[in-house]
Amino acid sequence: MLPEIKSVGHTTASKPRPHIIYKFEIERDGIVDTVYKRYSEFVVLHATLGISDFELPPKRLLVTTFIPLAWVDDALIAERTIGLELYLTKLLEVPHYRESGTVKEFLSLSTPTSLPEFELEDAVPSTFSRKTAETLSTAAATFVSAAYYPSWSDSFPPEKLDYSKFDILFFAFAIPSTSSTLTWDSVTQDLLKRLVANAKKSGKGTKIVLSIGGWTGSGPFHQITGSASSRSKFVSTLSATVSKFGLDGIDIDWEYPNAAGAGNPYGSADSANLLSFLKDLRKALGSSKIISAAVTDLPWLGSNGRPLTDVSEYASQLTYVNLMNYDINGPWSSSPGPNAPYGNLCGNSSQPALSAQSALKQWTAAKFPASKLLLGLPLYGYVYNSSKTTLANFMLPGSDAELDAEITDISEPAPADQTNSTIRGANKKPVDHSELGLAALQSPVSIETTANLSKWWGQQISFKSLVASGALVKNSDGKYYAGPGFTRAWDACSKTPFLYNTAQKTVVSYDDTSSLDAKTGFAKSNGMAGCFTWSLDQDDGVTLHNAIRKALGK
Repeated sequence: MLPEIKSVGHTTASKPRPHIIYKFEIERDGIVDTVYKRYSEFVVLHATLGISDFELPPKRLLVTTFIPLAWVDDALIAERTIGLELYLTKLLEVPHYRESGTVKEFLSLSTPTSLPEFELEDAVPSTFSRKTAETLSTAAATFVSAAYYPSWSDSFPPEKLDYSKFDILFFAFAIPSTSSTLTWDSVTQDLLKRLVANAKKSGKGTKIVLSIGGWTGSGPFHQITGSASSRSKFVSTLSATVSKFGLDGIDIDWEYPNAAGAGNPYGSADSANLLSFLKDLRKALGSSKIISAAVTDLPWLGSNGRPLTDVSEYASQLTYVNLMNYDINGPWSSSPGPNAPYGNLCGNSSQPALSAQSALKQWTAAKFPASKLLLGLPLYGYVYNSSKTTLANFMLPGSDAELDAEITDISEPAPADQTNSTIRGANKKPVDHSELGLAALQSPVSIETTANLSKWWGQQISFKSLVASGALVKNSDGKYYAGPGFTRAWDACSKTPFLYNTAQKTVVSYDDTSSLDAKTGFAKSNGMAGCFTWSLDQDDGVTLHNAIRKALGK
């Protein structure tokens, strides 16, 4: 009879420095023994055995979250406890590991181990001072540069993609069905096979994760997660898909639990059912696979219709949460506004919860570690039929959306190719954007034809299409300037650029190297996991991705 793990838990020891000890009750031949081990001991065991067919929970340094509070202990310890339990289960299922003397000695009855040398991975996060935690996390962090790879794009065939630019590619999408299977055609599946094969062939370590759902594909999630049997079947489907295609994980893009999204069915139990599903999926895939979830700037809605205040259990199952900080404003808005605000820098937003700064504050306040948050960056904008020369004030006077001082801000002025006078609005009065230094920048490159973007009115436009149209022009200095007839301006309230052409009655809100650099720097300085883009195919070559990687220090 195989040894069986009956229960898991943890305790702490104080000498020579507070550290975590994981406790496992293992039943062998009807006898239950308690085994105490530090994470660092698992690392040594893994290396000694030379295991390559499954992995340990990742080394994330328990201090990499930027605020060392007690709830950080709970969230990260829970994650590792689950991972180590799955690791031991797999270890004991393989005969040549189970019967080896090394493993038998490792699992022999033991008391909590002494710690002859301090191992940072074993540390209790909240025992570090803020200064120590930040120093250690900055030195140890490896930031993720990721992108969504849409199945419908032919811009980057897998055979021609430079995989060194991407740590993770989220392949979008496979669509869930109410029968707990996946709906996707053979062409899409063949493309995924080519992407996986070429990523491995490149030797760059790029991980390929399959994204499930999307804006128009989220409808079945409500039904699938609503019962244990349908969840189980769907988990089996996803697990088999991971094995079949050699994937590195699964991304759940449910838009949205307990909210209609694109007219989808939803219910008050959605978020609770999502958690049950994530637990089942983690158990099936093991600790080494990526499980991520694409989300809004606010945590999932609970049964009361309000954002959850404690998502630590979700954090213990998820590798990343992908913050979709875009589509904040668009042609559905009454006036042109920023697609992806950096923050509420003028203090008067009508949507103070929707920005990169607010997303970080809201998710970490709900006990989700910053070190598992990926900040979403759009490589597209929106075209408005408007004769305005500013972006609309996007915050209401008197709203209180100030961020805690703990969250680091990048308070650099506007990019070097612009001017930026002092921002008024600290008193939360309406801001006159004409006094914010919105520069009229024209391209130094001589181009005679004025781009006509009227056919794009009311639509999304990719960055590369802005360049191809001539509305944006890349200069030899690597910066993008306005083409003939257009003016490039900078909205200091949201740290985003925009174009306008009053004669054509056209305004374009978008992101470029300057705004992406600012948001990426924000993610890095605040201990987030990194950034991802929607989507890879909308870049002008890899110009924007290069800027993001540079800002991440990669």
